[in-house]
Amino acid sequence: MNNQNIKVGIDIGTSKVVCLIVESNPEGLKVLGLGTHPSKGLKNGVVVDIESTVTAIQEATNKAELMSGIRVHQAYVGISGGSSNGLNSEGVVPIKDKKVKISDVEKVITAAKAQSIPDGYKLLHILAREYAIDQQSGIKEPLGMAGVRLEAKVHLVSCEKNAAENISSCMKACGISVQDYVLEQLASSYSVLSQDEKKLGVCLIDLGGGTSDVAIFMDDSISHTINIPVGGDHVTNDIARAIQTPTSQAEELKKKYGCASSSLTSEGEKISTPSINGRSDKVFSRQALADVIEHRYAEIFQMIRQRLEINDLSQYLPAGIVLTGGASKIEGISQLGEEIFQVPVRVGKPKGLIGLSDILKNPVYSTSTGLILYGQKVTEEEFVDFAFIREKGLFNKAFKWIQNNF
Repeated sequence: MNNQNIKVGIDIGTSKVVCLIVESNPEGLKVLGLGTHPSKGLKNGVVVDIESTVTAIQEATNKAELMSGIRVHQAYVGISGGSSNGLNSEGVVPIKDKKVKISDVEKVITAAKAQSIPDGYKLLHILAREYAIDQQSGIKEPLGMAGVRLEAKVHLVSCEKNAAENISSCMKACGISVQDYVLEQLASSYSVLSQDEKKLGVCLIDLGGGTSDVAIFMDDSISHTINIPVGGDHVTNDIARAIQTPTSQAEELKKKYGCASSSLTSEGEKISTPSINGRSDKVFSRQALADVIEHRYAEIFQMIRQRLEINDLSQYLPAGIVLTGGASKIEGISQLGEEIFQVPVRVGKPKGLIGLSDILKNPVYSTSTGLILYGQKVTEEEFVDFAFIREKGLFNKAFKWIQNNF
């Protein structure tokens, strides 16, 4: 098997680690291996226990290797929005030969990324939003276009150096090299958003265990990234405190009976669960459980809505809001989202891979699936760039031969 056709995505989340092994073949991207393991070494998306995180990565990877029969040596790895910072920047350069070349694009991107990154952070992504040539704006592909002045608008994503170094230490301990670190909501966007949604304007909310990571797309590119340090684990803790039950039992109750909109439940639905310290079982209504869950999700959505309004973004989301991530798997969440945001809301399930569709069609796997799709796009772009350079090199050789012989 050609190793160049194998891609691995490792999603290191607050509540779980997922390893996905995929082969690129003429039919598409085929899943060969999948492994998951509970994660207890992260808090709010940041590593706080290296040993525990290493164990979770090894266990998830071992399961995927056993299923696929392939040993993992390198992978695309997700970085939580909890350790990231996003800002918009612009760059301007003269067009050297009055027609845009690759070198001009490289120079304008360099100029755009010259904006200072916060102390203690390292640059993770330079995401081009649009280009402008002279007075013409809204250009996505400037190569070959004529003009004298080239401008670029980009979104810069940086992450905390310590957070990245800790993940790097974990990966090294597992014997796996990192091909690229990818912001988790960026990765998820590849697996759950359509091209039309990105062009129209859409907000992606990746609801994880410890954080809620947000990406705003306009005109087919990211314009803003936002992080809210609250996620599904906070909902579980609220349940545990409200009904005085262990967090493990609270998590099971959330998954089995949880609802994010209390109006969809009734007092007549009763639930029984063990209490702490071996006391008699507690009996309560499903509506009471929903009240607790709804309160926390409403808080998360209100925090995100406030950030959107501060940046004057709410009016630019005709495609609405797409929820994904493990914490989006709960009844009534779309209804609650529509009440708060006043735009269409749907739960996005990952797509784009062949095989294990019954398992992978689950918001839990949005980031790991997106890491694979991101890696595939990088490979395709590198191939196009190589072909362009190779073609240009052959053209130059042919031109010199003609000059010398005629």
